[in-house]
Amino acid sequence: MGETVYYLLIWLGVTSALAFVLFGWDKLMAKLRRRRVPEAALLGCALLGGSAGGMLGMAVFHHKTRKPLFRHLVPACLLAHAALLAWSAAHL
Repeated sequence: MGETVYYLLIWLGVTSALAFVLFGWDKLMAKLRRRRVPEAALLGCALLGGSAGGMLGMAVFHHKTRKPLFRHLVPACLLAHAALLAWSAAHL
């Protein structure tokens, strides 16, 4: 495996951790009826590499699981990120 794959793994790990925290924070703010994290920020973080953390956050916090956009887009991003990682491991 090349150096690029390690950088990609670090990127996916950091953005996933951020997405997980954002989903948890948004759920807490929803319960407290306080200012929420915008949905665009949650989805953007998932799109930019945090799909694993977003999926985990949705499952752990039971948050945004009824919204069709989240229910379909976050898993699709996870598949795309997994495919990108597999491709980079095989070709770089």
